[in-house]
Amino acid sequence: MAAAAPPVVPSSPTPSRWATSAADEALRRCDELAECSETPQGLLRRALTPAMREAHVKTRAWAEAAGLDVRIDALGNLRARREGPAGSRTLLIGSHLDTVRDAGRYDGPLGVVIGLAVAEALRHESLPFGLEIAGISDEEGVRFGRPFLGSRALAGTIDADDLALRDADGVTLAEAIARFEGGGSVEACAITPAELLAYLEVHIEQGPVLESLDQPIGVVSGIAGHVWRSYVLEGRAGHAGTTPMGLRRDALAAAAELALFVERLATETPELVATVGQLVASPGGNNVIAGLAEVQVDVRSVDASVLAKALATLDAEAKALASRRGVRMSASDRFASPPVVCAPALRNTLEACVRRVGLDAHTLASGAGHDGRILATLGPVGMLFVRSPEGLSHHPDERVHATDVALALDVTLDFVRALGARIASEGRLS
Repeated sequence: MAAAAPPVVPSSPTPSRWATSAADEALRRCDELAECSETPQGLLRRALTPAMREAHVKTRAWAEAAGLDVRIDALGNLRARREGPAGSRTLLIGSHLDTVRDAGRYDGPLGVVIGLAVAEALRHESLPFGLEIAGISDEEGVRFGRPFLGSRALAGTIDADDLALRDADGVTLAEAIARFEGGGSVEACAITPAELLAYLEVHIEQGPVLESLDQPIGVVSGIAGHVWRSYVLEGRAGHAGTTPMGLRRDALAAAAELALFVERLATETPELVATVGQLVASPGGNNVIAGLAEVQVDVRSVDASVLAKALATLDAEAKALASRRGVRMSASDRFASPPVVCAPALRNTLEACVRRVGLDAHTLASGAGHDGRILATLGPVGMLFVRSPEGLSHHPDERVHATDVALALDVTLDFVRALGARIASEGRLS
């Protein structure tokens, strides 16, 4: 049998020699981090677990070799830092180290290792600000069912309700924090707006847009607003053989109708995506009419008005179909975050850096959530996307092109230097 043809790598400008070498090292580091998993088959690395501790050991060694001082905060965020001049603010570069179940190896960690490579390249250069590389503990929300716990700790918004969250084993977030090796209090994790100059995140796109345009990298214009809404429909359980169809109060049938409406609404509404990712019915017997059903809906848009209108429409439809089918309906949000606009000054600087490596500065919005949506409450946020071959992410076959990573490294290094030059000459971002 003939050997399979190697994957075609699209043409790109030639990255610098430094970036080519640094990209190879970054990809090796992503491979090493992929070995830090809770499961022997497939990649799973949740916040505040032994697998995350293993990832910290590796990442700490790389950061210290780059001359950075490292600490692990109470929420398990790895913070690798070089101080700036007295009284200066901090440029934070980072992404998350946790993963989804059966994950790929680049979603999150690629941004961390790119940040470390840039910090190492700048080791002997002066900067008019502090530089910190963050390996953020919990972006995905897999362990405790609520995303962005790590970045919310950085933003100072972790509260008692968060600390009471329990994982599948009944361990609360507060208990997990106490068992981990992080130091200090939850309050000590926080960065104040007065301390933060800006946040930059490099991340794989997780979608097909850049590949469709044959673009290795893209500048993010904003992050979609994102709501997880749970609809609970309560009918009446009954015998599947003896209850006439016209006398049923079938919660699962109502939930199915709502799920199809969610798909139809998103299909018909520009700039909206909506997904029913989970539908749970009980009592769950094959010969029992479902008396209770819960529909978990994920709704996203980069336009705040589109998002608000869609949620209101969903609520009205859920209420109407519940009345029509004789079931009770209640709704609650597990998570809600408004759209975030990336800072124009950072976006313009990134676009100029992209053009300097010989690429068109394509901009695109992010439909996926990122830690930047939380850190935008503290200060300006910028993002750079790296092409995802086949648009594939949250999947073991997730991959990147080494040349794309090298170009992202060149752009990120140029961005930090350009930002430094601006702060040194003007004292501000814009």
